[in-house]
Amino acid sequence: MPTRIHPTALIERDVVLGEGTSVWDNVHIRFGTTLGEQCIVGEKTYIAYDVRIGNRVKINSFVYICNAVTIEDGVMISASTTFTNDRFPRATFPDLKTLRGSEPDEHTLTTLVREGATIGAGCTIGNDLVIGRWAMVGMGSVVTKSIPDFHLVLGSPARSVGLVCKCGQLMHRFGDDPRPTIAQLDCPACDLRYIVDKGEVAEMQGAKGCEKV
Repeated sequence: MPTRIHPTALIERDVVLGEGTSVWDNVHIRFGTTLGEQCIVGEKTYIAYDVRIGNRVKINSFVYICNAVTIEDGVMISASTTFTNDRFPRATFPDLKTLRGSEPDEHTLTTLVREGATIGAGCTIGNDLVIGRWAMVGMGSVVTKSIPDFHLVLGSPARSVGLVCKCGQLMHRFGDDPRPTIAQLDCPACDLRYIVDKGEVAEMQGAKGCEKV
């Protein structure tokens, strides 16, 4: 399966695009970035230098991915999502006469998006955090701290409101206690089964589920 690059896309030096990856119009990918196989990068998206992106990642239009972000396999990043990598950014040094450089330094903080996670449209993602496996960030959320595996988070700042299955369906909505003890949880849509203990989710080995999961 060939790689497809729109003629208006700007791909800098030392960028690696995996087999079957598609890059659409007016995308800008900076030097040293790696994308895996069968990824889709939507129009007018910007990906900074030395970003690492796994296989079968879907990045919609108008997404901004800065340096120090790593995205694992099977992640969905919806339109107009913005990543950040500096808690206390300044344009200049204190004398206001010299611009600060954009290269990574001691203030640059990492963000890791684990496999299967989904980030909804219009989200802002903080830094020095991890978005867990198969987690889901609701549209318009502002993520300021790490998200556990399989958690659904909403709001500004984002907070856990429930648990989602690998298939994307809501399995459980939290009440007053966001980390209840639930011995077993079955997805109503695809029959995958999980063990939940104080908000931590683990898949049951050998549990029957839908074929696409």
